[in-house]
Amino acid sequence: MLNKIWGFLIVLGICVAALNGRIGNISTAVIDSSREAVSLCITMLGIMSLWTGLMNIAKKAGIIDFLTRAMMPVLKFLFPGVPEGHRANEYIASNMISNMLGLGWAATPAGLKAMKELKELNNQSSTASTDMCTFLIVNISSLQLIPVNIIAYRTQYGSVSPTEIIGMGLAATTVSTLAGVIFSVCARNFVKKKDER
Repeated sequence: MLNKIWGFLIVLGICVAALNGRIGNISTAVIDSSREAVSLCITMLGIMSLWTGLMNIAKKAGIIDFLTRAMMPVLKFLFPGVPEGHRANEYIASNMISNMLGLGWAATPAGLKAMKELKELNNQSSTASTDMCTFLIVNISSLQLIPVNIIAYRTQYGSVSPTEIIGMGLAATTVSTLAGVIFSVCARNFVKKKDER
C-alpha cells in the first residue's frame, strides 16, 4: 500500500511540474538528491564502520560481557521469563547498549538474535510472549546517551553545533523508555492476573 502511495505522489508531482512548466526542476532535483544521498551514505558508512568495529572490540575485550552482568538486575526485572545465563540476555544487553550509544545499525543484528532466542523460549509460538513484546517496546523507545546518527546527519548538513542535540535527545528518549517500561510492566501484571483467574 505504501508503495502505491509513493508511486501516486511521484506521478502527481511530475504531472504538476509539467503543467506549470517546471519539468526541468525535477531533473535538477533528482541529480542533486542523488549526489546528496551518495555523500550521506559515504559519511554514514564511515561512522557505522567505526562504531560497529568498536562494538566488536568491546565484545572481544569482555566489556559487553561485563556490561551484561551489570545489567542483569534490569534484565531480570524487564524480562522475568528469561532464565539467568540464557543467551537471550547477552543479545538483549548488546542491543540495549548499542541503542544507548545511538547505533541502531549495530543494535539490529543483536535484536534479531535476541528475538529468535525469545521465540525459542516461547516454544516457537506464533503469538508473541510478554518478554518479546517488552523487548520490542524497549528496543523501539531506546534510551540514547549519544545519538550518533543525528550528530552525523547534522554534521553532514553543516550544523554549527551538531552535538547540541544530545541533551534534548537524552531527555526525549528517557521519557519514551520510561513510558515503554511502565506500559510493559502494567501489561505484564494485567496478563498475570488474567492467567490467575
